Amino acid sequence: MALKATIFKADLQVVDMDRHYYADHALTVARHPSETDERMMVRLLAFALHADPALEFGRGLSTDDEPDLWRRDLTGAIELWLDVGQPDEKSIRKGCGRAAEVVVLSYGGPSADMWWSRVRDKLERCDNLTVLHVPGTASQALAALAQRSMRLQCTIHDGEVWLADDTRRIEVPLLSLKKRD
Repeated sequence: MALKATIFKADLQVVDMDRHYYADHALTVARHPSETDERMMVRLLAFALHADPALEFGRGLSTDDEPDLWRRDLTGAIELWLDVGQPDEKSIRKGCGRAAEVVVLSYGGPSADMWWSRVRDKLERCDNLTVLHVPGTASQALAALAQRSMRLQCTIHDGEVWLADDTRRIEVPLLSLKKRD
């Protein structure tokens, strides 16, 4: 019998002064049995960074043809394709062919550096691709915020990102590895 996803609830308040976006989101996040708290929290961070009423979580780790998050317009065309972690180069190029904008949010330590050095040259011609990296200390601090029921605030101002719950506040540096042209 297959293990079922664990359901997490997050009340996420986004204050994005860079985009002039201010909203509360009641999110239900299904964490796949093989997914860590760290990855799930980076997915929540990715949502906060690109928060929009039309932004949706994909069907999860076991689905190859969907990103972790995406935003589609009313016709079904994909405006934003968002992947978390270290997706393979083929998957990223597929997203670049299907979406107007693709963002990869990698996280962690040396394995993320090795992943980027392997795929960087193969992705340099993807004009609609942005790759950001969350250092391992920040992604591990985000994992410590994970609870089955969460109240989180994300503040974005002048490129600085802060994620907080009722007792802790974490600065999340985002290192730009590739900017979309």
